[in-house]
Amino acid sequence: MSERRKLVHTVVVPIRWGDMDAIGHVNNTVYFRYMEQARVDWSHAFARRLGRDAFASDGPLIVNARCTFLAPLTYPGEVEVRMFLDSPGRTSVESYYEIWMDGRKYADGAAKLVWIDMKTARPIPLPEPLRALLDATEKAPSPTPADAKQS
Repeated sequence: MSERRKLVHTVVVPIRWGDMDAIGHVNNTVYFRYMEQARVDWSHAFARRLGRDAFASDGPLIVNARCTFLAPLTYPGEVEVRMFLDSPGRTSVESYYEIWMDGRKYADGAAKLVWIDMKTARPIPLPEPLRALLDATEKAPSPTPADAKQS
C-alpha cells in the first residue's frame, strides 16, 4: 500500500448471526460486504459534501477487488472498517480497506474504483473535489494503534 493513501472513512458494522458459515466463522464473502458498506457510506457522504445525491449522475464503479484474510471473525461483535484512497489517476483511484475488531486487524482489502457517468456507464475524469482531497499533502494518521495486535 502506498504511503500516499488517505483515510477517508470509517464505519462500524455489526456481525450478524447469518454472516457465519458452517465452519463457525464469518464467511469470506461477507468481508467484501463489509468493505462495500464502507465504500457506499463514503460515496454518500462525499456526494452530500458536494450538495448532491450519490450515484445520481456519476460515481465509482469497482473493476477489481481483493481481500487478504488475516484471522477469522466470529459472532457476536462489531467490525470497524477503515477505508483509504491512494493517489488519483485520471479516471480511477485505488481504495484500500482494513477490517478491525477489538484492537486486532482481521483483514486487508483493496478495490480499484473507476469514476463513471451513470447514464453512459463510461469512465469520466475524477471529480475535482475528490482530486483536491487526495492531492492534499497531509497524510492520513497511522491507522494502527501502537498496542494493536496483528494476526
